[in-house]
Amino acid sequence: MTKNNSNAPSGFDRFGLHETLNRGIKASGFDDPRPIQSETIPAGLEGQDIMGLAQTGTGKTAAFALPMLDRMVRNRGFGPRVLIVAPTRELATQIEAEIRSLARYTHLKTVTIYGGVSVFKQVRSLNRHPEFVVGCPGRILDLLQQGKLDLSNIETLVLDEADHMFDMGFLPDIRKIMKALPAQRQNMLFSATMPKEIRHLADNILQNPHVVELISSSPAATIDHGLVLVNERRKRDLLEHFLQRDECESAIVFTRTKHRARRLAQQLTKAGHKAVGIQGNLSQSKRDEAMRGFRKRRYNVLVATDIVARGIDVSGVSHVINFDVPQTPEAYTHRIGRTGRAEQEGIACTFVTGNDHKWLQATERMIGSPIQREQVAGFEGGAEVPSGRPQQRRRRPQNGQQQQAGDGSGQSRPRNRKNNARKKGPRGIGQQPDSRQHPSNRNRRRRTG
Repeated sequence: MTKNNSNAPSGFDRFGLHETLNRGIKASGFDDPRPIQSETIPAGLEGQDIMGLAQTGTGKTAAFALPMLDRMVRNRGFGPRVLIVAPTRELATQIEAEIRSLARYTHLKTVTIYGGVSVFKQVRSLNRHPEFVVGCPGRILDLLQQGKLDLSNIETLVLDEADHMFDMGFLPDIRKIMKALPAQRQNMLFSATMPKEIRHLADNILQNPHVVELISSSPAATIDHGLVLVNERRKRDLLEHFLQRDECESAIVFTRTKHRARRLAQQLTKAGHKAVGIQGNLSQSKRDEAMRGFRKRRYNVLVATDIVARGIDVSGVSHVINFDVPQTPEAYTHRIGRTGRAEQEGIACTFVTGNDHKWLQATERMIGSPIQREQVAGFEGGAEVPSGRPQQRRRRPQNGQQQQAGDGSGQSRPRNRKNNARKKGPRGIGQQPDSRQHPSNRNRRRRTG
């Protein structure tokens, strides 16, 4: 006889979390756990070390926060008891806000500490012995060395976006911070990539970890992404073309330099757009104000450098536009991942000039497929770039078909490339040169019926 499991717990109830946390989960708008949460929470509740390989926007914060919150609620103690280290102020603030939302009925306290703002308010918050400290390595180490931060009671250490912290040169600070922690503790390390330096760090601090691997170098299936070939001097006009489309409800525009981000935001504002810029030279208060305004839709265009490419979760971003290509292929996935989040559809477009050949080839090799080329009416004069098929991923003939004759360069004839783009390319972008057939227009008609 088959046992009837119709009354088995579902959703987050299956984890047996404290009742106050279940109330916080529902109040935060969470219904069913996402994959990383389903695979991480049980191991976290058991106190295991965890190594998570996942991109931003997958639900990592709740995955590592809920087990720690459950422990804090059931066993009250003297804080700080949890230290969460993040590479940027924006990510630290976001993590703390989500933990505070989940813990709204628990009376647990949180604090964020990072540079660029006055230290006195942060010290006052630490004097109230919060259970959770979320911060950036530089300010954490500074307060630790001043004797303002006591880490002797830390039970769990979380390193989020560890690869980004390595890119920013924070690993020496992290190693100094770890020396101040109790030897017996739970450790969680999350990273979108695993360079050898992060692998070495993981091997040093994680004991028999539970590994959750949900990483992919390819963009999410919910993102319709492509590129437009354009001359450098026409980029500004092309950006205006995209922003004026009806379906562009909100957009993040990425530039390579701080100067260009600031200037482009000013130009867009003068042109009548509700635009704001964010880059490293801004004070923390200005950065917070810009992000707040973008989240609340006071601004519908955010012009940014890569400082916000990782870890920032803004719901409902319809478009990501790479005004300049990223510095690295890996940054491409992180940038365009600001749209198409939480299973919503999003559109990403990259402006590619004749100087971007090497970046494009490396990025297509990394994601394992060509990025679709789009033609926009009035911008057909862009510089030529290599074919969209990565050279190392040429397909062999199948089912007895003969390989098409080529020119010796490893690329098929133009007609076949067009057909292949229709069959195997990402949805929409690049399939029709007529701008009226842009994927965003088709998506809009599909959503509105």
